[in-house]
Amino acid sequence: MTTERISPALLALGWTTPRARAAEPLLANGHRPARVLAEHRDRYVVGTENGDRGAILTGRSRLHHDSSLDRPAVGDWVAVRTSSPELAIIEAILPRTSAFVRQVAGDVAIAQVVAANIDVALIATSMNGDLNPRRLERYVTLAWESGALPVIVLTKVDLATPEDLASARSAVGSAAPGVEIIALSTLERIGLDALAALLPAGRTAVLVGSSGVGKSTLVNALLGESRLRTREVRGDGKGRHTTTHRELVRLASGALLIDTPGMRELQLWSDGSGVAAAFADVEALAEQCRFRDCAHDTEPGCAVLGAMESGALELARLESYRALLREVAWLERRTDLRARAEAQRQVRVIHRAMHRSTDPKRR
Repeated sequence: MTTERISPALLALGWTTPRARAAEPLLANGHRPARVLAEHRDRYVVGTENGDRGAILTGRSRLHHDSSLDRPAVGDWVAVRTSSPELAIIEAILPRTSAFVRQVAGDVAIAQVVAANIDVALIATSMNGDLNPRRLERYVTLAWESGALPVIVLTKVDLATPEDLASARSAVGSAAPGVEIIALSTLERIGLDALAALLPAGRTAVLVGSSGVGKSTLVNALLGESRLRTREVRGDGKGRHTTTHRELVRLASGALLIDTPGMRELQLWSDGSGVAAAFADVEALAEQCRFRDCAHDTEPGCAVLGAMESGALELARLESYRALLREVAWLERRTDLRARAEAQRQVRVIHRAMHRSTDPKRR
């Protein structure tokens, strides 16, 4: 499928010739590409070359795809076949170029894909008491892990004094060194042009953050209409959930934006590469330690401890770095245990099948 043969509807959703080439093996037998626009439990809305329509997974997919990593997420490209003018059947997920993934809430090692095939991760935090450097570090870690470019969006700056804003910028800069910060106010139309410059035609962004930071209001401002429902922040400063599901919306610029519900809990799903990218300053210091296996605890010649003692590195940031590394190590242990348990389960299934096939009473 060449660019000239791609329908305008698919081009508007980000379908390209490289994607078509990578997806060729999964687009056989008359299957067509579509992009997941919204997810509602086991039903989806997909954008196709003939417009938007409802979609469901094949029964085979529902049976075998027990992990969120194996199920369609908003932003995914999928191979579909038409069941009726109103319904499409999702046969396969096409290769992902990126995915924002977190661990589901609770003491379980299960992944949840928040958004797929994203170019930019817009991490929203507000000036109304929501700003939390340690939480931002988690978001930035997952953004780097996803393969997308993280950008901090500091909202509701009309509520802050110039001194408060300068302090917030400093705190965010320390928590996310090197990451672009856009300060904006939808009420006073501040910063929207800078944000729009990051969202040209064909680019896909995901908007993440806590409830009450103004994500839905921001989406409405970018859309130029009140499409998404918004609510006032509660008296205790905590936001109410206004977005109840993830949804991909088309902006007038031709960019695509995935809006997400507020996240009360943000646990890592990481192999450590996101931590290394988010804490590049600490990693660079670690390279200067006297011992290659330095634990940055009590070792002599530790450059990390030296930077902390001199004030160049905050203790809170170092402790956050250590905590996230422990979380990654815990996740690795839990996923290894899950993998071994699944392998053992499959062996038991095979043994039972073999036993039935050799037992005359069971034939």
